Amino acid sequence: GELGTLGGIEDGVGSGKVMLTDPEEAVKFIKLTGVDALALAIGTSHGAYKFKVKPTLDMDIINKVVEKIPGVPLVMHGSSSVPQELIEIINKYGGRLEKTMGVPMESIKEAIKRGIRKINVDTDGRLAMTGATRKYLAENPGAFDPRTYFGAAREAVYQIVKGKMIDFGTAGHAGDYKPMTLEEM
Repeated sequence: GELGTLGGIEDGVGSGKVMLTDPEEAVKFIKLTGVDALALAIGTSHGAYKFKVKPTLDMDIINKVVEKIPGVPLVMHGSSSVPQELIEIINKYGGRLEKTMGVPMESIKEAIKRGIRKINVDTDGRLAMTGATRKYLAENPGAFDPRTYFGAAREAVYQIVKGKMIDFGTAGHAGDYKPMTLEEM
């Protein structure tokens, strides 16, 4: 489930209108629906063009929901950090992305400490893939086989995901969990 709205535009859909999650409504929603996870609107934004200045996220929303309903996995949508080096690579190789900034890693780490368990960072992967593809094609103008430039793009996404897992504190923990069958889930 998701309560509240995020600003920004992703895939051509969205608006600048933001409505933060009301913690009391979130608690009521969780109790009524038994939802498996809940995305909170705390001030993040969809898409690459998130913020012109460093955002201030409402971390108290997380605290209030966790306090009343501990154990429900909470989600942060629109939380890509929009690494500036990826914007620079895209623009260096023919892109025209405007200056923008994403959610700072320290804000994401704080949200994790408070109870966020899933962080959506799709835009960072898109930026990495786009930058690597543009760079590969510019440096290899005769390339036409997608397996070559997709290989560079795949590696760029791999590096982004690897970095996020380290930053989020999840790297190296696969052995902490017992594999489950679909029936056990």
